[in-house]
Amino acid sequence: MNLVRLAEPYNVGELVLLQSLLEGSGIAYLIRHANVSSLYPGVPGLNSHVMVEERDYPRAEAILQRLRLDVREVTGDIGG
Repeated sequence: MNLVRLAEPYNVGELVLLQSLLEGSGIAYLIRHANVSSLYPGVPGLNSHVMVEERDYPRAEAILQRLRLDVREVTGDIGG
């Protein structure tokens, strides 16, 4: 099994959202440093790392890309 880094959530809420998306899509994942960022919020280098298998990376990245676009569109509608 070859794991690659998919994302580094900035807070626990973002981590939970990523977990939900991956589980709902049937993509196995591993979280490195899952609780460290909640103990020391805002400290650079202590973010969690969401890891997926290399073969699942393209599908997982596509799911996250759609989420990023949705967030930008909502932000753009509200802000302007």
